Amino acid sequence: MTQNAGVSSESQVSEYPSKHSGSLRGFLYIGAAAFFWGVSASLGRAAFTGRLLPHSGIRSVDPIILSQCRTSFSFIAVALGLFMRRGFKPLRLPWQDLGKLFVLGLAGVAASNYFYYLAIQRTNVATAIIVQYTAPVWVLLYMVARGAERLTPSKIGSVLLAITGIALVIGLFRHGGFQLDVIGVIAALVAAFSFAYYNVGGYYLLARYDRWTVLLYTTLAASLFWLVVNPPNKVVAAHYSATTWLFLAVFSFLSVLLPFTFYFAGLERLAPTKAIIASCLEPVFSILIAAIALKEGVGLVQAIGIAMVLSAIVLAQRSGSDLRRITGPVD
Repeated sequence: MTQNAGVSSESQVSEYPSKHSGSLRGFLYIGAAAFFWGVSASLGRAAFTGRLLPHSGIRSVDPIILSQCRTSFSFIAVALGLFMRRGFKPLRLPWQDLGKLFVLGLAGVAASNYFYYLAIQRTNVATAIIVQYTAPVWVLLYMVARGAERLTPSKIGSVLLAITGIALVIGLFRHGGFQLDVIGVIAALVAAFSFAYYNVGGYYLLARYDRWTVLLYTTLAASLFWLVVNPPNKVVAAHYSATTWLFLAVFSFLSVLLPFTFYFAGLERLAPTKAIIASCLEPVFSILIAAIALKEGVGLVQAIGIAMVLSAIVLAQRSGSDLRRITGPVD
């Protein structure tokens, strides 16, 4: 990313902070984010299949409204917290940086969520997940093309292990596991590019602003996007019960506020390639939590897939760091 106004041209090339050394803490933060995404996936599944609060009306919640509430409630919580602690003045940013944060929120957070749901609608969950989780490939290729990282056997191996492991975890190779639909696959690819973008873009912005500021403006941008896609009058017209609204609030914190807080904390300490490989724990946690909480079994093939994802993360963590001095993805 370009630096603040007034910084000399010689310092326009930013140096990666020394804390980006593949620290174990960074992997733990990303793992915590993946865990909360897994919890929210199981919670949503339990609610929408009638296992949780069957008479509350949660099953009638539109997926678009669910996505909208996730980001909107999270933005409100972060905004109130930051305003009470810092006031308004410290939240004022240069217009150029504000624009980059909004692009990150729109092209990264909002777009990945929207196109992922579109992909599920047009194909199935397995197809949407495996195409979206090609994101580590795009992040690695971008970082190598940008001159930020070297293409090493360990990085290639960790990416391939992670993607193959996810394919086994979600049952991609079962009969009917992969469903081709042109619009659905394109939507999943867009979700993958968006996922890759907020890893790379978020990484650069986190070198300049703390994760709370980044989270504030990205959730604001995503919330504004959903206001356009689904105006407030449609939400009000749904006439949800108080229990449903409480569920939406809790779900938003578990699926956006907490995981993105941890994810950005991880991105402060890890290179984008390592962070996105660690994020492959999300479907693993989803399967394991569903097995424990919803009494859904884990087969041998899924267990092998889980082992492969964990191996990919260990390989990525042990590969060290070779980050170089480059400018951000948007100069």
